[in-house]
Amino acid sequence: MGPLQGVSVVEMAGIGPISFAGMTLADLGAAVTRIQRPAKGGIAWGASPVLDRGRVTREVDLKSPAGVEEVLGLLADAEVLIEGFRPGVMERLGLGPDVCLARNPALVYGRMTGWGQSGRYAHTAGHDITYLAISGALHMIGEPDRKPVPPVNLLGDFGAGANYLVIGVLGALLHARAGGVGQVVDAAIVDGAVSTTGLLHGFLEAGAWRDERGVNLLDGGAPFYDTYQCADGGWVAVGALEPQFYAALLEALGMAGDDAIANHLDPATWPAIRERFTAKFAERSRDEWHELFADSDCCVAPVLSMREAREDGHNRDRKLFVDVGAIPQPAPAPRFSVTTPATPAPADP
Repeated sequence: MGPLQGVSVVEMAGIGPISFAGMTLADLGAAVTRIQRPAKGGIAWGASPVLDRGRVTREVDLKSPAGVEEVLGLLADAEVLIEGFRPGVMERLGLGPDVCLARNPALVYGRMTGWGQSGRYAHTAGHDITYLAISGALHMIGEPDRKPVPPVNLLGDFGAGANYLVIGVLGALLHARAGGVGQVVDAAIVDGAVSTTGLLHGFLEAGAWRDERGVNLLDGGAPFYDTYQCADGGWVAVGALEPQFYAALLEALGMAGDDAIANHLDPATWPAIRERFTAKFAERSRDEWHELFADSDCCVAPVLSMREAREDGHNRDRKLFVDVGAIPQPAPAPRFSVTTPATPAPADP
């Protein structure tokens, strides 16, 4: 099941982005064997019943010659290896690219790091927040004149890290299948984070973006692309960017014909718009606003917690969450009209 059925992957177990990449490949049908070092105290640090799903896990002592040979034996028949250690670790284990590609010249060797395999920071420690910091992405997130806000680890570890690794691996896999030549994929979170800012760099050079936090069209600076607190303390998200959607929003809010807020693309109107929206959304509860806007083109949605998101009507229609074992968790994504992925298997105990 899934479009990657028949693809064999060896995953060197790690935390964060490498686990998410392994989960994604397994969700899409690849046969993923996860190499886990023997756990200390019986539990592997960083283990996740969601991110570890869908794979066979093998405990291997990578510090022993027999363990290294066991992995090389698996790689002789695999198409893809993914690993997330610091540069040089796999080489010191005897499992560097030269050794592995000598055993299997068509192997796609996917490497996931924060700083990359080269560069002045490559051999230093870091985390999602530090990689985003030097990419310019973290600077954009937060309110004006307030500190930057870490976007959990969604943008860095998963969006800019694991997803770019998966894209790179699949691109290299197409190349390897066509010509029998494998290669190393150097995926770095800082690379992916910079890549995701491409649109905004274009805006910056065109004079349509200020290199400041919380003052622009898409960073909460525009009052029609922001969140508002409701009467019950809940929040709604407003994203009425285009004129037709903004007009529909004003109509629904009973503000149509108010000349002071009619031209929403003029920043001079933004203080008045924000003042009116803040007062208006405070008049009703979040769920009352949700009911009002549910079938409209006003681009307003309730801000749901993770538990609430599992029960949302649209999310249930789309079956966005599945029960794997006894744990509700995100379903595989994206979707395919022919090669539909199966429900993931639970993580190995």
